[in-house]
Amino acid sequence: MTLAKKMELKKGQLQGFLRMMMLIRRFEEKAAEMYMRGKIGGFLHLYIGEEAVAVGSIAALKDEDYVVTHYREHGHALAKGLSSKSVMAELFGRTTGCSKGKGGSMHLFDASKNFLGGYAIVGGMLPVVTGLALASQQQGQKRIACAYFGDGAVNQGEFHESMNLAALWKLPVLFFLENNGYGMGTAVERAASYAQTIYRLPDGYGMPSQRIDGQDVLEVFQATKEAAARIREGQGPEFIEAITYRYRGHSMADPMEYREKTEEEQWRGRDPILLFRKRLEEDAALASKEFDKLQEDVDKEVDEATQFADESPLAPLEDIYQNIYA
Repeated sequence: MTLAKKMELKKGQLQGFLRMMMLIRRFEEKAAEMYMRGKIGGFLHLYIGEEAVAVGSIAALKDEDYVVTHYREHGHALAKGLSSKSVMAELFGRTTGCSKGKGGSMHLFDASKNFLGGYAIVGGMLPVVTGLALASQQQGQKRIACAYFGDGAVNQGEFHESMNLAALWKLPVLFFLENNGYGMGTAVERAASYAQTIYRLPDGYGMPSQRIDGQDVLEVFQATKEAAARIREGQGPEFIEAITYRYRGHSMADPMEYREKTEEEQWRGRDPILLFRKRLEEDAALASKEFDKLQEDVDKEVDEATQFADESPLAPLEDIYQNIYA
């Protein structure tokens, strides 16, 4: 049985998954280049290696569903439909950016896409997603709220507070843990006594949970699709832990001296883009020329986004007083 038939996906959708992962990868590579050239300031946390998580899961959600995430959020923003131009311009701090150049890398936001922010505080998005889900429930809407967070967030108090309220009130929340093995430079095994069973933490709240392969975009898609359907039917929140890996450091300032080369090489062999490309080719869902065309399109889009960002204006000084509470 072909992938298309097994997953009830068309060839165009499968290639769309691959293209989006390729776009995120190329976007992040270009962002790193622009950071080193001084075009991007502040902090820059790259998503390279984790593309299958954002692409597979967000493809399984609906446009009206809310997404909130952490500060490594460029991939989520692109997968949710934000334009590469608006995201790159935001990294450049330009007025044409999705947050008017005021948020930068860690604070992308676009209400029109129901992408309600990257949050720099570890676990800070969890009370927000709980509130969004409560509003959806009280308004009788069918939309769900999905929060992405890292393994470091599970040690925060708001993680448990949010899980408790979501389970108690049967809120339409999908808690999505991207476990890339490290919280900054600390391996998860050194920070959590339950590192091997994080996905079982929701048991204490009576919340369904599962652990999946975050390098397999189709496994991510299917798990999210099934969980989202149950949540939308009013069965309450669910929890997914995706095991993945970041190929770059915590941020551009991280030399990655805490990781073994053999570990990195092992995970390089499970590159989600290479794995999915091979799978599509074996299933006759992708020809060599089609891949080359995808790469050409992605390269062109990222180059145009970079040029757009570089040519966009910086905000005048007086704009610092706009859009503030007091």
